[in-house]
Amino acid sequence: MPLRFLVVDGYLREGRELHRSTYGLTPSDSYAEVLKALEPEAVCDVACPADEGANLPDAAGLESYDAVVLTGSSLNAYDGGPAITRQIDLARAVYRSGTPFFGSCWGIQIGALAAGGDVRKNPAGREMGFARKITIHEKGRGHPLLEGRPTVFDAPAVHLDAVTTLPGDIDVLASNAMTPVQAAEIRCEGGTFWGVQYHPEFSLTELAVILGRMREPMVAEGFCRDADDHAAHVATLHALGREPDRSDLAWKLGLDRDVLDETLRTTEIRNFIRRRVKPVKSARGRA
Repeated sequence: MPLRFLVVDGYLREGRELHRSTYGLTPSDSYAEVLKALEPEAVCDVACPADEGANLPDAAGLESYDAVVLTGSSLNAYDGGPAITRQIDLARAVYRSGTPFFGSCWGIQIGALAAGGDVRKNPAGREMGFARKITIHEKGRGHPLLEGRPTVFDAPAVHLDAVTTLPGDIDVLASNAMTPVQAAEIRCEGGTFWGVQYHPEFSLTELAVILGRMREPMVAEGFCRDADDHAAHVATLHALGREPDRSDLAWKLGLDRDVLDETLRTTEIRNFIRRRVKPVKSARGRA
């Protein structure tokens, strides 16, 4: 039987449509494409809990999936409101269902909030483009989520917020100088969440499109000198996305195989499927 994924899109409708208009896919559709590249026969459904009146699965519906995956988002959890509380409530329901649970960026923030943690603006500031020198902790070295990662690595990342108060039952697996919680396992109400603050699902092209929409904060916060510098940076990312073997461009951006090699870049998603989703599916008698 093929794997059944529920991909939970963290964006409001306008955010999803903006991504579709600039990249060609919504964030959830893009994430589903990554899952299907890893598991060609996979079936991916999409839920959009930020939308008022969204049709969301009940407990039985969640248990029918082999895994639930949360995307990123342009929302800020501390702003509150129904678009956010619906996502937290859904995450709590996923925990209670026992269904394998994974999230990137906004995903780890929602996973932490649902388990009693807190999320605020990162005191160290924004990580823009890439999270550098993510370092695996002692607990992370033997954890299957990070299997195959070197002790120190880089990964695509775009976030202003971070988990600032830890849930009660969490193992922090990796961090860097910018963000104390870069990878974690969180346990809550009988369920287990694996998540990362970075974006293993992002290709360089998708990242370039996102950064292309962020000229104003990138200039204002000193990542680029001006609009021309921003345009040149985005163009370099696009070029490297087209030709990932361009060592001159990789050198210019300070990137290594951690990011350039698709197999390495998607390590955490591969590990989640192989070491968490498939074993639980088998244990549930669905193999």
